[in-house]
Amino acid sequence: MEQQPERREGRSFPERKGQKRKLEEGASAAEDRQISAVTTDGVHALLTEVATQVSVLNSAFSWHESDRAAAKRATQVLAELAKNAEDLVNVIVEGGAVPALLTHLQAPPYSDGGMAQKPFEHEVEKGSAFALGLLAIKPEYQKLIVDKGALPHLVNLLKRSKDGSSSRAVVSVIRRAADAITNLAHENSSIKTRVRLEGGIPPLVELLEFSDPKVQRAAAGALRTLAFKNDDNKNQIVECNALPTLILMLGSEDSAIHYEAVGVIGNLVHSSPNIKKEVLAAGALQPVIGLLSSCCPESQREAALLLGQFASTDSDCKVHIVQRGAVRPLIEMLQSPDVQLKEMSAFALGRLAQDCHNQAGIAHSGGLGPLLKLLDSRNGSLQHNAAFALYGLADNEDNVSDFIRVGGIQKLQDGEFIVQATKDCVSKTLKRLEEKIHGRVLRHLLYLMRISEKPIQRRVALALAHLCSPEDQRTIFIDDKGLEFLLSLLGSTNTKQQLDGAAALYKLANKSMALSPVDAAPPSPTQRVYLGEQYVNNATLSDVTFLVEGRRFYAHRICLLASSDAFRAMFDGGYREKDARDIEIPNIKWEVFELMMRFIYTGSVDITTEISEDLLRAADQYLLEGLKRLCEYTIAQDITLENIGSMYDLSEAFHAMSLRQACILFILEHFDKLSSKPWQNQLVQRTIPEIREYFCRALTKSTTNLQSLRL
Repeated sequence: MEQQPERREGRSFPERKGQKRKLEEGASAAEDRQISAVTTDGVHALLTEVATQVSVLNSAFSWHESDRAAAKRATQVLAELAKNAEDLVNVIVEGGAVPALLTHLQAPPYSDGGMAQKPFEHEVEKGSAFALGLLAIKPEYQKLIVDKGALPHLVNLLKRSKDGSSSRAVVSVIRRAADAITNLAHENSSIKTRVRLEGGIPPLVELLEFSDPKVQRAAAGALRTLAFKNDDNKNQIVECNALPTLILMLGSEDSAIHYEAVGVIGNLVHSSPNIKKEVLAAGALQPVIGLLSSCCPESQREAALLLGQFASTDSDCKVHIVQRGAVRPLIEMLQSPDVQLKEMSAFALGRLAQDCHNQAGIAHSGGLGPLLKLLDSRNGSLQHNAAFALYGLADNEDNVSDFIRVGGIQKLQDGEFIVQATKDCVSKTLKRLEEKIHGRVLRHLLYLMRISEKPIQRRVALALAHLCSPEDQRTIFIDDKGLEFLLSLLGSTNTKQQLDGAAALYKLANKSMALSPVDAAPPSPTQRVYLGEQYVNNATLSDVTFLVEGRRFYAHRICLLASSDAFRAMFDGGYREKDARDIEIPNIKWEVFELMMRFIYTGSVDITTEISEDLLRAADQYLLEGLKRLCEYTIAQDITLENIGSMYDLSEAFHAMSLRQACILFILEHFDKLSSKPWQNQLVQRTIPEIREYFCRALTKSTTNLQSLRL
């Protein structure tokens, strides 16, 4: 049910804008000068330009000042081309730039026993590393560059500070080498392993303590990439004692440093329970919590994701995270305009909410409202993380009243959820809440329904209609007048309130009908006598004849006397039909009368929709309640949005209680579709008294039935 957000490797140049920023950061005075853009008339001119620069690099591998200046300039031109247009990267690689740039990742050989001066020392190597890093932005060139032998040279560049120099040139070459390693290894598992085998991890760990913050950032960025989904690299980084320094970096005032540091730690602990324990034991928890209040959204996101990973360790860790003050900043992050920030904080809160000690605290600190609001998001991951957090909070009885008070039940029921996993999670949350509507929770809700403001009272009544057990319905809706709140919603001028009220009443009706079946016909005061099909309109032993539409219908008094009070009054009372041999039946069609008599003789009859209303009228006239019920059932099958008004009129005209009940349930079930009809409001207002009477009768009966079942 939980969906963990995917960690990211990190990268020096995640996009062209980032590349340009990287180029500008810490550049030398010569680099600050805008290199004139190469004007071309097409690919041929570009190829010519690349070939020229490659030729310079191939011929200028010496310590002569002119060669060094030319080589430096050539690396700058190639880098400028690569960063300004990604399409030019192909042209640069096809022009043979990779081998030429690789040559200049190392210092030229000395001649004449060495030189006193080394013009542009470190700068040509830096330019080459920078250009190669830009070419490695395209994944298809990563292996090419590494196979040509780039890694040993780049690792050696990382060690240039060992001679004690920390000049600007040294700082720049180290940083560009680390960035190049990051880009070469990005999303390339085999190259990550090759970096380790070339000995690249120990110098990167050492550089975390370098005096220049840009080098620290670059080294951390490389380690972050190398640690992502590579267990051997993770283990070596930890074995090189990187954790203490990384944890100190979390407290840096430089947001770029603590962003990279928390990213490294996050990738180290990802899917590595043992490293996670080491990170926690090294004291990372509080600094990570501190980053939740950082001014850097990227660090906040990484910190929230990391806390979610910490929280999966064990219950104690979940409690410690809450105790150390993580909840309030995480809740504040839920209200950020940054979608990823909201997603990560919801993920962390979801993990924390799986511990019973944290659930009430998160809700009490104001987490319910923002999490419920996130259900409206059109981002599937964000929506699911919020739903999972709410599922956790719903496990605590102390939160149930708050869920209902802030309208959480309606939010869960009305939400449009993007993925099936979220729908399942919401369904389980509602089920979890339903299981807790008893005992002190129910007493608290009934208290709220009595003393709160009207909106809260209505929310409680709505929620209880959906969640309460049948055995509590009478207490809630009759004794504590919850029914009146639902009826007031039905009579509201607000369409949404009407819809909510109708849905709640329909749910309540379904629950009550499960224990209170549709009313059967009342028992006859005398034993019924069914003579059977063969005696219908049969002159044999007939002692009375009816005249219907001028035709004779033969009947038997004993059967009629047992069928209804109307016939008993006709033959036993003071009516003129008592002793008559032929009795005229006005205003009833032959086929209707025949069906009525067939029911009297057999106790059953097939009723078509076409004849059902006329037969209902006859059954009502002759007090045949069983036949009335059959007619009502048949008529009810034909209720539509167009005829519901006339059907309700019919139920009133003949006091057809089952049909009226069917009309009420139809209105409640299809309230949203009926709301577009101009006569809908008038119909609803007419039916509210009947709805009240129906529920008073149904809920009382359902409770009585339940009690009898228990006995």
